[in-house]
Amino acid sequence: MSEQVHNRLAMARAERKVSRQSLAEAVGAHYQTIGYIERGQYNPSLDLALKISKFFGLPVEALFSLEPFRPLTDEVYGRNQP
Repeated sequence: MSEQVHNRLAMARAERKVSRQSLAEAVGAHYQTIGYIERGQYNPSLDLALKISKFFGLPVEALFSLEPFRPLTDEVYGRNQP
């Protein structure tokens, strides 16, 4: 049984104004695959995760994690988790 991979893909796409279709074309995936990844219904392969990270110019751990991400407001403003 594989563990869910958490991601910030939808947020990165929205911030950069990138459609699922254009991201999918850039990384050689189907646009529905991008949606499945964003919703946590599909874990990307290492190859795909690295391609997506390269596309956004971010380290892979900025977009994907085995642990849930803290809310960005907590990270930006230094709030501690309860």
